[in-house]
Amino acid sequence: MGKFGVKERNLEGQMVVDFAKRMDMAVVNTYFQKKEEHRVTYKSGGRRTQVDYILCKRCNLKEISDCKVVVGESVARQHRTVVCRMKLKELKLKKEECCEEFRQKLRQALGGQVVLPDDWETTAEVIRETGRKVLGVSSGRRKEDKETWWWNEEVQDSIKRKRLAKKKWDMDRTEENRQEYKELQRRVKREVSKAKQKAYDELYTRLETREGQKDLYRLARQRDRDGKDVQQVRVIKDRDGRVLTSEESVQRRWKAYFEELMNEEYEKEKRVEGVNSVEQKVDKIRKDEVRKALKRMKSGKAVGPDDIPVEVWKCLGEAAVEFLTSLFNRVLESDRMPE
Repeated sequence: MGKFGVKERNLEGQMVVDFAKRMDMAVVNTYFQKKEEHRVTYKSGGRRTQVDYILCKRCNLKEISDCKVVVGESVARQHRTVVCRMKLKELKLKKEECCEEFRQKLRQALGGQVVLPDDWETTAEVIRETGRKVLGVSSGRRKEDKETWWWNEEVQDSIKRKRLAKKKWDMDRTEENRQEYKELQRRVKREVSKAKQKAYDELYTRLETREGQKDLYRLARQRDRDGKDVQQVRVIKDRDGRVLTSEESVQRRWKAYFEELMNEEYEKEKRVEGVNSVEQKVDKIRKDEVRKALKRMKSGKAVGPDDIPVEVWKCLGEAAVEFLTSLFNRVLESDRMPE
C-alpha cells in the first residue's frame, strides 16, 4: 500500500491488503497524492470512502504514471469511475514489420540463404550482429526517478499542459506552437521552484513543533530497524531442549546444526553400488518436439550466456526449428555442448 488512502481501514479493506500481499500486488489507488475528491470512490449521503481499487503486480508499479477517480462519472450507482494510466513496453520483434526486416537482414548476412549454417559459433554471431543493427542496443542503465514528493495539483496541471503543448508542436511545427511550448516550459520551472520551496518551508516549520520532532524520531528509529536483521533469533534450544541465551552458545549450536545438516546423506540420495547401467540407443530429437518447446517458451525473458532472446528463434520460424533440431542432435551424439 501507498500512503494516500482515505480514512481508516476496516475488515474488508484489510482483506484487500492481505490478498495483495499474498499475490505480491500493489493497491494502485493509494500510491498517488490527489485531492480527496479524486480519491473517494463511493459517495452516498454523508458517507465518503474508498471501496473500489485497481491492483497490479508490484513489478509493474513503475509503469503506472497516474491513478485517480473521475469526478462526475459513475460505473454503478454511487460508485465512481477509477482510472489509471500506464505505459506498456512492446517488444520490437512482436511487430511483424520489424520481424520481417530482421529476417531480410539475416538472409543478406548469410549471402541470400534461408538455411542457417550448421556451425553454432557462426550462427550465433551472425544473429547477434544482425540484432544490433536492426533492434539496437539498450544502455542497460535504469532511468532515475525524479523527486516528486512535493508536487502539488498546480504543478501537475502545468506539466500536463506543457506535455500537450509539446505534442502539438511535434505535430505542427509552427513558430506560434513553439512559443507556446517555450512559455509553458518557463512557467513549469517557476511553479516547480515555488512548490518545492513551499514544501520545504512547511517541512522545516513542522520539524520545529513537537509533532514534527516525533515524526523525526520515528523515521530515525525506522531507518535503524531497516538496517538490522529484525528476524534474528535471540535464543535457541540445544539437543536436549535446554534454552541457550548467551550469544556464544547460540552461535555454537547453529554451527553444530549446519555442520550436521550439510554433511548428512539422505536415504533417497545414497548411490546404490553394483547396479548395471543399461546401454541403449537414444532416439533423435524431432522437429515437432523443438517446435512445441519453442511455442511454450515465454517472451520477454532475460537472455542466457549466448545473448540471444527466445523471440529471435520464434521470429525465424522453420529455419530456427531446422537449425536447433540439428544442433541438439549433434550435442546428443558428441556428448559435448558448444562454447
